[in-house]
Order: sequence, then structure tokens, then C-alpha cells
Amino acid sequence: MANVEMNGSAIVIKALHDQGVDVVFGYPGGAVLPIYDEIFKQNKLRHILVRQEGGAVHAAEGYARSTGKVGCVLVTSGPGATNAVTGLLDAMLDSIPLVCLCGQVPTHLIGNDAFQEADTTGITRPCTKHNYLVKDIKDLARIMHEAFYVAQSGRPGPVVIDLPKDILMGMGEYMPPTKVKHKSYNPRVKGDISDIKDAVKLLAKAKKPIIYAGGGVVNSGPGAAQLLKQFTQLTGFPITLTLMGLGAYPASDSQYLGMLGMHGTYEANMSMHDCDVMLCIGARFDDRITGRLDAFSPNSKKIHVDIDPSSINKSVRVDVAVVGDVGHVLEDMIKVWRASQAKVDQKALKQWWKKIEDWRAKDCLAYQKDAKVIKPQLAIQRLYELTKHRKDVYITTEVGQHQMWAAQYFKFDKPNHWMTSGGLGTMGYGLPAAMGVQVAHPDALVIDIAGEASILMNIQELSTIMQYGLPVKVFILNNQYMGMVRQWQELLHGSRYSESYMQALPDFVKLAESFGAVGLRATKPEELDDVITKMLETENSVICEIAVAQEENCFPMIPSGAAHNEMIFGADVDTENAVSEDGMVLV
Repeated sequence: MANVEMNGSAIVIKALHDQGVDVVFGYPGGAVLPIYDEIFKQNKLRHILVRQEGGAVHAAEGYARSTGKVGCVLVTSGPGATNAVTGLLDAMLDSIPLVCLCGQVPTHLIGNDAFQEADTTGITRPCTKHNYLVKDIKDLARIMHEAFYVAQSGRPGPVVIDLPKDILMGMGEYMPPTKVKHKSYNPRVKGDISDIKDAVKLLAKAKKPIIYAGGGVVNSGPGAAQLLKQFTQLTGFPITLTLMGLGAYPASDSQYLGMLGMHGTYEANMSMHDCDVMLCIGARFDDRITGRLDAFSPNSKKIHVDIDPSSINKSVRVDVAVVGDVGHVLEDMIKVWRASQAKVDQKALKQWWKKIEDWRAKDCLAYQKDAKVIKPQLAIQRLYELTKHRKDVYITTEVGQHQMWAAQYFKFDKPNHWMTSGGLGTMGYGLPAAMGVQVAHPDALVIDIAGEASILMNIQELSTIMQYGLPVKVFILNNQYMGMVRQWQELLHGSRYSESYMQALPDFVKLAESFGAVGLRATKPEELDDVITKMLETENSVICEIAVAQEENCFPMIPSGAAHNEMIFGADVDTENAVSEDGMVLV
């Protein structure tokens, strides 16, 4: 059967249909008007009109992260493409599968500084997994299908397709996805069985083991999280998760030590420091996890499981490397463990757990409650308690102290329900990400835990939320500071608060109402539960402003450049360690 001839824009829309895309987040402009004309002619593909292209990419990230599907973005040339760059890099660092379609000036004008021209492929090369500039309409269908394959295969990431306007308006033949196979990119999915056997042998000999899992487990799909739980309970080992890995293992399980890293728990970080065998699975030894490299887990043998071979030995030298999809590798590890009848030294493991329970008893997340002022930790705890019995709760965050408090105090028992900007730390991520999550899960409860500074970065997306009737809830912890900046200035720069105080803030209740949303506010601890309950019971979108203690710091904390056993605590933590002059407890 002969391929059907159609214009380039119709080829783009047909390819999106055939790739199973049901929604695209975008903003029109001259270079992409031919695509918008094709969108107008069909009713299968839903388009969400954002208010700025950066919001489109973050919304697609939230959609992708919460569904496991590829998120799709459509932006115009020049500033449309450059506005998308931050979101593309965010997706790159957090391994989020996206396809971003960018308009471009006609091919004969490329390089002439034409109106709204930008070297999109040059600009996005460092911040995408791959990018394409379509120069011949004969290649368009193939490139469309390849882009989706590249975005979701191996370590996921964003792919850009730069589409000159004459390509979109020209005529060409459509090629179905069944006829497209990438010639050179074939990531290894199954791990080498001999490497897996070596890993199992090493784990079986461990006296003080730990499993350290990350976002790769989430990316691999819900089956990987189930296998991780199965393997962890089979071995009896303690497990800790990265910021991006939250939900990959149930937070309610007794073997879970909490998040590790800069603002991780004492028990997780000390276990990482003192372990003798570490299984790193679906994580990349990020600097916020390792702390000072020369002091990172100094006496341990390390096993690294990752689908991205370039991540192996990139930051930390390991003893056993297994390249493959973590779901497949975990499945094989369980089979090898059982087939080899691996036996753990139960006496040593029991002693190790006793030591961990001693660390856990320090209660490193303790904080002093205040009858007059709402502590931010309390606000997150009450939000969790009042939502934990609901069937489907999705949390997004902005970036800052509130993000870390959310990671510490909100408990996740399943993957794909926690959306945050980890690698890039992008302020303004949470609101558009929540929008994307709500589009994907219209009947779910979606909450953006925000700070008053970060929410203003993309507050215009509240207009999008209202246009499409998305009942997103925004839970703002307002301390009138760029909280994490203020904390670092206090601890590292002699309390010189340079440009971190937020003046001339809007009245968030009135701001919400001006968009047609509901505005709520709590200023005292006794108001907290009633306000949260009202927010949850409101069918409309809500901005819920919680006035919290202005100078509360986020502890525990590993200072930049310190080791895991060099943590700083708040003075409320039960510890026998020395207390500094300013009341902070030092390990």
C-alpha cells in the first residue's frame, strides 16, 4: 500500500496521533501556524494553551512524570524556542521523556537573522538528549517517530524537532511508525547475567548493606517499584531514596530510612557513610547525595545499576556495574538470589539494624512547635494527614525550603505521585507541572506545594488552569523570604540577607480571586486544619496561603562540601553531639 501524501503539518499531527499523543501543551506563533491550522481541523489531539512557553514544558514534564508517557510541547520559533530552554534542561537532568516541536523560519532564511529566528538546534544541543533540524520533508515522518523512540528509550530525556515553515507547508509522504527503526541507538535493556551474579555475591557477603535507589526506578515503570520492594524485603536490607526516587519504595515500610542527601535523614546518611556494601539502583551519585566525594561511603564496596552507561564511574568509582533497565535487572537479581540460595549473615544484619535504629531514635526531623506561629513542618504534616486516605493524591513542588520540607514530611507509598525539579532546581516548576498532572488525571487531587517567591515565577499559568477548569490546589508556605537563600546566607554568609527578603508581595487571596479561583489564608496554628479541609473540599482551583515562621531553617543539612557524617541539625533534635554557639547541633 502506497504511503499517503499530505502537507508537512498534517504529517506532524498524524505522527502524534500514531504515537498515542492525546494532549500537547503549546503557544502559537507565526512559524507554527500551519500546525495550528491542522489542529483546528481535527478533534483527536487536545491542545492546552499555556501563557508562556516555559510553562508548556513544565506542564509536559508533570504530564510525563505522572503517567510514564512522553510529554509533548509545541512552540514557535525564536523566543518561543528560547523560552522553552529552561524546561528542556530541567527534563534532561531529571530524565523526563519529552518531544518539543519548535517552529523555525523557512530554510532559505536560516542564518540570515530573519524575524524570530534562533539557532534552536545549536542552543538546545547541550540541554536535550537529541535534537533534529528537518531540512527535507522526506525525512519528517521518520524524524517524528525517531524522536519519540529516543525520548523514551534508555535513559529518558527531551528531544527537540526544529521545523522550518516551508517544511510544514510543503507536500510529502507519510510513513507509519512500523516502518521506522533507529539505526544506531539501541540501549541495553537486559543486564549482563555475570555482572548480576557478581552483584548478588557481593550483597550476600555484606555485614552492613544499604540499598540506595533513585528516579530510574520510577522511570522504569510501576513494575520496577514492585520488584524493588520485593528484593528489599527478600534481603531484609535497609533502603533509602533520592529526592527524585520518592515513592519508588513505600515510605510507610519499616525498612525505609527516609530520603538521603543534603536534607536527608540522619539514619539514611549515616547508613550510607558506614555501610560496607552499597547497591545503587537507578541513581547517579549526584553531588547533593554524595557530599564530599573523598569522604563518601569510604569503606564500602559499591554496585551501580543504571541504563545509562555514561553514568557508570562518572562521579564515583564502583566495584560492580550492571548496565540495563532497572526493572529487568531487579527481576534477574531476584531470580539469581533465589537460585543461588543466597544467605545473609543474619547476626551481622541484626547488629546493623540495631545501629540504624539508634540513629533513627535521634528523631532528626523533630522541631519545636509554636502556639502562636505556624511552623512550615507542621503545615506539611497536617496536609499529609488530611490527604493520606484519599485514593489519588499527586504532589508537585516549586523549589526551595518548602520543597525539602515536602520531601521530608509528606510520605509517598507509590511512584509517579511526586513531581519536583531535582537536578536543575527550577523555581516556577510546580504550578505548570501541577497543571500537566491535572490534565492527565482530571479526577485526582493535585497539590502544588509552593513558596511565595517561587510561585511568582510562573503565576500566569493560573490563567491556563482557570481556562480549562483544572481544580489544581496551590499550598503556599509564605515566610516572606526566599527561604533557602536566606538559610544559606544565615549559615554561610554571616546572616547578611542580601536581596532575599520578599517585599511588595501580592495579596494571594485577592490574586486568586482576580483569576476566578478561590483564595484562602491561615495565620495561626489553630486555623490550619480548617483551611486545609476547606481547600480540599473546594471543587474550584484554590490558592491557600499559609503564613509560616519567617526564620525557620530546613534541617538536617549537610553543608556544601561536607561529608555525610558532618550534618547540621536544629537545636530541637535529641542528640549528644556538640552544640554550636548559634544553637545548631553539629555531628
